[in-house]
Amino acid sequence: MPDRLGLYLQDNIALHDSIKLVQYAEGRGFEAIWQAETRLARDAIVAMAAYAAHTSRIKIGSAIVNAWSRNVVSLAAAFLTLDDLAPDRILCGLGPWPDPLATRSGVRREKPLLAMREVVQTVRGLLAMQRVSYYGEYVQLDGVELNVIHGRREPRQVPIYLGVTGPRMMALAGEIADGVILNTLVSPRYNEGAIARLEQGAQQAGRFWQQIDRPQLIVCSVDRSRDLALDRARRLITPALVQQADVMKASGVKQELLDEVAQVLAYPFSEPQIREAMRLVPDDVVQLMTASGDVTEAKARIRDYTASGVTCPVLYPLGDVRYTIDMFADGYSR
Repeated sequence: MPDRLGLYLQDNIALHDSIKLVQYAEGRGFEAIWQAETRLARDAIVAMAAYAAHTSRIKIGSAIVNAWSRNVVSLAAAFLTLDDLAPDRILCGLGPWPDPLATRSGVRREKPLLAMREVVQTVRGLLAMQRVSYYGEYVQLDGVELNVIHGRREPRQVPIYLGVTGPRMMALAGEIADGVILNTLVSPRYNEGAIARLEQGAQQAGRFWQQIDRPQLIVCSVDRSRDLALDRARRLITPALVQQADVMKASGVKQELLDEVAQVLAYPFSEPQIREAMRLVPDDVVQLMTASGDVTEAKARIRDYTASGVTCPVLYPLGDVRYTIDMFADGYSR
């Protein structure tokens, strides 16, 4: 197994229970916890603060907070405050805000590449405790600095990660980010193209792509019942075969299967439709894009992901989270 392991939590677990899981993962030697900010259900920064206050070693990252609904000054102040709670343990994962939610919330996502570049540059400068003047199209700052009167005035070591999928955003991550959070529900084969784009961006900035951290969110469904483990993952994958058909095809899913599933599933998806479409999705497709099945199969798949360039597998557990932690933590207990 790889030397580094992370854990990814969504909002389907009560926050008090999530705190206990983070403490448990820390005790089992996991390197990092990555908290999702799922639509409008759970604020990642609040959850990260809770984890920071109840742990002492594990790194705590956002996967991701969107770079559109928060001003860069409030973003920098939030991550500075998190760093006060957990010095040198905070990871700032930023990304785009998906439509249609962004549009319905009054946000016009124009020039997303430019906007992301401006956000990263200014947040990094503010966290370095610099006085920042910046006159961009998306960000305008006139001599602004984080006004720390009481407490630590030194520059903060908060790496900035981009949680992106598209080729141009991936190249941007290679150019300006400390790391990239590779997406979930893609195959190791898909990673090859993503890392090639990352390398292009790194070369443009005179960097080596190997210096850019590359954690990946990997759906992990393990259970004492192999069939149950695979069905949990199949339930998650099936709608994605329609919603992310291009990514699925690039991951190695055959067009014939994508067409068959699309004939059954029509948006908005109903549970009966999903259940019917699940019958079309074979086990090998489930295991193509996840680490699922029995423990031996799941661990072998994690090794496939690391071989494709992933530096830190971040397990997105389906089912019993503690069981998943235990199955992967052998040899990591501290």
